[in-house]
Amino acid sequence: MHDTVIRGGTIVDGTGTASYIGDIALEDGKIAQVGGKAGPVKREIDANGLLVTPGWVDVHTHYDGQATWDPVLAPSSWHGVTTILFGNCGVGFAPVRNEDHSSLIGMMESIEEIPGIALADGLKWNWETFPQYLDALDEMPRAIDIAAQIPHHPLRVYVMGDRAINREAATADDIASMRDAVKQGLKAGAFGFTTSRTNSHKTPDGSMVPGRYSEVDELLGIGSAFKGMSYGAFGVNSDFDDETEELKWMTKFGQDTGRPVWFLLTDRPTDKVRWKRLMDGVTRPAPKAPWSQPRSPAVRSVSCWESIRHSILFPSGRAIRLC
Repeated sequence: MHDTVIRGGTIVDGTGTASYIGDIALEDGKIAQVGGKAGPVKREIDANGLLVTPGWVDVHTHYDGQATWDPVLAPSSWHGVTTILFGNCGVGFAPVRNEDHSSLIGMMESIEEIPGIALADGLKWNWETFPQYLDALDEMPRAIDIAAQIPHHPLRVYVMGDRAINREAATADDIASMRDAVKQGLKAGAFGFTTSRTNSHKTPDGSMVPGRYSEVDELLGIGSAFKGMSYGAFGVNSDFDDETEELKWMTKFGQDTGRPVWFLLTDRPTDKVRWKRLMDGVTRPAPKAPWSQPRSPAVRSVSCWESIRHSILFPSGRAIRLC
């Protein structure tokens, strides 16, 4: 007898085959049958007229704060997402010293428009290092799976203090400390590391984020933490001020570590072939340079028309906003 059967739904199994009507049976927390007519069951869910699909994996979220207090992680869990990845764009809440709590909240609110009042009320700050942050996440049962990445900006401030906020160059000792912290985070279960090199990310006072102009030596030095690891990826949100040089150091990271690197593939109405140049740079790299699939943020929802979102950069988006 099955534990649970999702009965009579329209199954879209993710393989590319046409949808079909059938049952899905679960036993001991695992899928035991897909399609056909399942037998006796302890619990039956009527899915007649409904789609039954694999869960969505949302690789670009900013639940870094909410994941520490909300077991449901709405609205993602409401929409069929079963795994979320956060720590994107180099922003997050670990590692952190007590005196930097408010600045990290301000940076998240300024960049991702998550209300600071909600973050201040919800965050317990029962961590300092990134492994301790992962431990805090593990303390809460939750409806969906989560994965966390180590964000560059908090890490830089943690190691360099005001020098990071002033965007000073990292010393060799600074780079070594950041590398070691990333290594510890990866060993503790971090999915990877992310940074942001874009003018669209600013602190509440309008300044650029701490890692905006980090030198290549810093990025590759931090990235050396991935050497010898069989998992983990390096993520970048970049304006590609110099496209050739930016792709060059990303390629070198992949060659040196054997780990994937990914970046947000954004479009611009004033440069309609930019995406093609960047993709050409990915498809014609030097040998043995592993690339993950570039990510497009175009699928992000527009939370409100007063927000500055990618759609507003295009004439059609501005026309909708003016309606």
